[in-house]
Formats: sequence, C-alpha cells, structure tokens
Amino acid sequence: VQLVESGGGMVQPGNSLRLSCAASGSIRNIVAMGWYRQAPGKQRDLVARITLSGSTIYADSVRGRFTISGDNAKNTVYLQMNDLKPEDTAVYYCNTKRISGTQMLDYWGQGTQVTVSS
Repeated sequence: VQLVESGGGMVQPGNSLRLSCAASGSIRNIVAMGWYRQAPGKQRDLVARITLSGSTIYADSVRGRFTISGDNAKNTVYLQMNDLKPEDTAVYYCNTKRISGTQMLDYWGQGTQVTVSS
C-alpha cells in the first residue's frame, strides 16, 4: 500500500487546513484509515481515524475542531482542521490498517508538515 499525503503548510492561529491522503497498491482488505501527528521530541499520537463503515474516533485535543472523512471510491481520506492552534504544529502522517491473513498491518505516508504560528 502506498500513501500519498498533501495539504500541509503554515497558517496563523484560528485558520484552517485540509489534509488529503490517497491510497494505492494493495488496497484490498483495508479496514481503517487515519491521521497521526508527531511534534519535535514527542511521540507519534493518533489524531483521528475512520473505518470502512464510517465510524470515527478523535483525540480529545482535536475533537470539535477537526473532522475526518473518507471517499471509498477514491481510496482517499481527508482531515479538515479548523481553528488551528500553535499546539497543532507537527508532522502529520497518514496511516492505514489492512488485514492480511491473521495479521493487522500498518502502512504510513511520508508525512506532511503543519505549522501554526503568528
């Protein structure tokens, strides 16, 4: 599975960004797609995830500001980020989970930088 991210950049606090992640390759048996982020010196944490059925989960820090959505026909997941705060600054990584036999495999994109600064 290959994941290609786009949409990162630098914005001022209170502004919005939309991230996109397109999956290609061995996309059969993908069960969920999501976004993680990693700030300098910190661990990589889940931001939001969506399953094939449309169920979503969010980190407490972004709930109400970020919205994850998916387009199954395009094998693409989006992260709409509103009311961005400086603490949202991080490299954002797309993630997908795929079932292979009895295993759950994780795939990662290359990451896209989001910087929120005045």
